[in-house]
Amino acid sequence: MQKKIKIPKLSLNHVEEDGEVKDYGEEDLQLRHIKRPEGRKPSEVAHKSIEAVVARLEKQNGLSLGHSTCPEEVFVEASPGTEDMDSLEDAVVPRALYEELLRNYQQQQEEMRHLQQELERTRRQLVQQAKKLKEYGALVSEMKELRDLNRRLQDVLLLRLGSDNLREGAEQKVVFITGRVHPGETPSSFVCQGIIDFLISQHPIARVLREHLVFKIAPMLNPDGVYLGNYRCSLMGFDLNRHWLDPSPWAHPTLHGVKQLIIQMYNDPKTSLEFYIDIHAHSTMMNGFMYGNIFEDEERFQRQAIFPKLLCQNAEDFSYSSTSFNRDAVKAGTGRRFLGGLLDHTSYCYTLEVSFYSYIIGGTTAAVPYTEEAYMKLGRNVARTFLDYYRLNPLVEKVAIPMPRLRKEKPPPYKHPLLRGPARNHPNGKGDKKSSVNHKDPSNSF
Repeated sequence: MQKKIKIPKLSLNHVEEDGEVKDYGEEDLQLRHIKRPEGRKPSEVAHKSIEAVVARLEKQNGLSLGHSTCPEEVFVEASPGTEDMDSLEDAVVPRALYEELLRNYQQQQEEMRHLQQELERTRRQLVQQAKKLKEYGALVSEMKELRDLNRRLQDVLLLRLGSDNLREGAEQKVVFITGRVHPGETPSSFVCQGIIDFLISQHPIARVLREHLVFKIAPMLNPDGVYLGNYRCSLMGFDLNRHWLDPSPWAHPTLHGVKQLIIQMYNDPKTSLEFYIDIHAHSTMMNGFMYGNIFEDEERFQRQAIFPKLLCQNAEDFSYSSTSFNRDAVKAGTGRRFLGGLLDHTSYCYTLEVSFYSYIIGGTTAAVPYTEEAYMKLGRNVARTFLDYYRLNPLVEKVAIPMPRLRKEKPPPYKHPLLRGPARNHPNGKGDKKSSVNHKDPSNSF
């Protein structure tokens, strides 16, 4: 026997004051796929009607269980056109229909909770996106300012020291030094600072160097990366030390400006670009050391080793044994490799590396931590080495406080390079300016 349950009044909203039932059209059915009229809240009617039905059914459920009925009396449906609400009071439904209605109500409540959670999650995402868009707008404005600044860097950050009083027609010997192409390699800035401080000082060696050489120094090739706190790349995300082959004036403005200046000096018959030194810092090796290039010309290869040997003698923290000469394919875009292939045999290109953390003095095993002063001291010794390389020692006046040689064990003796005369003494032009100089060191083999 089927249990029958009385159907309560669906909603008081459908009953007029005089007891008549309002029209129950399809537009009033609580179906989710039917669009509701404007002005009515989405869930107001559904909640009132369903909650009223469930509450009444639960209340009357116990009262109706004792009654029995035939299957044909299971469901009595009120006529759509009835005007007497008492017929709704007497209507009964089976328990299965009641349970289904209850399940639908609970499912609807669960869907509403899920919808509220999704709406809250979407709101939080929109707030985060708005913050990101605001930060992105600020970053774009900042990037435009930095890009405008980069276009002027070759004039702002390039230092020129020495040889302003050369006689007319004399050859300018240029030493070009760059640093901080990788923003995170901060020791290179201290080494470069040591070079600059020494060259602009009134030390007798510095005065002699300024009188005979021109130093062009770009102490920071990647200022936007330094500003942003990057370790290796620029603002645009490029490793500048891999784009010397074809730097873009828009994406790599500092590199493009320095390269154009070097090419201009190389094509100037009155200028001899003697050295290019790019200063870096190394995260795994100790001491200071250099990277050089490999050439087919054995004599040029031998001459290239002279400057690192002299620096090894002047600086206690520089290691010639760690210095290497290579032609790695992965380094093809570096300044050392590119300019070493571009310039002629009269120019020498190096990468000067210095350890991030410590150095070992020759003859000992204890590691000495690097300090800012130790980095700057290495820079002063780099500048001091040019005096030995060009054999300008006799021109130095008596020094009140001489700079001692700090190396405990001197490397084997070698020949010093000869003084180089002006270009007009060599009839064969720029390529033969230094062809008469023999820097070959017979005491070492490579």
